[in-house]
Amino acid sequence: EVQEVESGGGSVRPGGSLRLTCSYSEIAFRPHCISWFRQNPRGERLRVACVDSDGRINYDLTVEDRFILSQDNAKNTVYLEMKYLRRDDAGTYFCAVGRSFYCGESGMSYWGKGTVVSISS
Repeated sequence: EVQEVESGGGSVRPGGSLRLTCSYSEIAFRPHCISWFRQNPRGERLRVACVDSDGRINYDLTVEDRFILSQDNAKNTVYLEMKYLRRDDAGTYFCAVGRSFYCGESGMSYWGKGTVVSISS
């Protein structure tokens, strides 16, 4: 079992920046994928970025020029640097781990409790 803890959420103005952190317990299986999901107030969930155990990183098209995912394997941590935040970036951000190269929601086996990002002027 993998446990994740997200942190770094908060309230920022449009155009602002935040860095989210996902700290996870050791992942002893390969392949695997670590994904960031955003859930909006309507409950809709979007995968915004992910990294698999081969180090391949993918982004949703709506964030690829504004968000950067990075990983520190020594610290069991994944970061999501978010810049030029927009109102539609608001929501609860979850870190999740899946037991394959598939990084979509249905492939995730372990979920954190999320961290909330609010965007308002």
